[in-house]
Amino acid sequence: MSDEITSPRPKRRPVRTALTIVALIGIGFIALSLLGNFLSEGGWIGGDKVAVIRIEGVILDSRETIEELRHYRDNPSVKAIVLRIDSPGGAVVPSQEIFAEVRKTRAEGKIKLVTSMGNVAASGGYYIAAATDRIVANPGTLTGSIGVIMELANVKGLLEKVGVQSVVIKSGRHKDMASPLRAMTPEDRALLQTVLDDVHAQFIDAVATGRSLQLEQVKTLADGRIFTGKQAQTVNLVDELGDLHDAIQLAARLVGISGEPRVIETHKRFSWRDLLQGLYSGSIAPLVPSNISLKYLLAL
Repeated sequence: MSDEITSPRPKRRPVRTALTIVALIGIGFIALSLLGNFLSEGGWIGGDKVAVIRIEGVILDSRETIEELRHYRDNPSVKAIVLRIDSPGGAVVPSQEIFAEVRKTRAEGKIKLVTSMGNVAASGGYYIAAATDRIVANPGTLTGSIGVIMELANVKGLLEKVGVQSVVIKSGRHKDMASPLRAMTPEDRALLQTVLDDVHAQFIDAVATGRSLQLEQVKTLADGRIFTGKQAQTVNLVDELGDLHDAIQLAARLVGISGEPRVIETHKRFSWRDLLQGLYSGSIAPLVPSNISLKYLLAL
């Protein structure tokens, strides 16, 4: 029988304890972060509030703005919402979707909505503003631009220069009417114009309905021209002149909040995707052949 020395097993308790402590610290940070977000938005306590939603840059997507509208609509402490619009407009459908959600919120009657216009609130930006109860613009704000634009690139001449021939197989006579590979025919142009005219009429109707104006009155202003905030006020496209603070004060008065209103706002995280989309839409996109795209967009 040999003497055998058995080495003691290493103790794992300190390691487990350390992991537990790290996990608890992590949970604590997450809880504090969630609490911070809750408190930064004012929570659901602390009296009546005015929420600010920012619509900035080219309008490419409606999801984030609609989520914010619904979030504040479900918060019983939020009595008014100020849309801070600093946008030249953008794609037609996202603009219409935000407009519809603003109209829905306004129709419920529980929340008042006021627009505060920044440097520019034109085309799709104005489309959205027209759905709110009141519009406040700075005297120098660029607004209006009630119209629709379709931009199509044609590279037929370039391809011919480099010796490239396009081959298109189609089953409908007008299937390739917006193709960048061939010249547009008068019939193609006429058909596309009917589409633009219809979407333009939708814009005019939205402004007339939102601003309680006669269709004929809006039609005289809906030739794509832009206005300053001061000019827009004289033609009833804007209610008052002022800055964001003035718009917040107006929203508070509309819902009977006395004194300085408590303002809450969702702080958006930086997104490379949004930045790249904005660059693509603003500068690169016009150079790239694309399919048909309708825009409520001020061409700056």
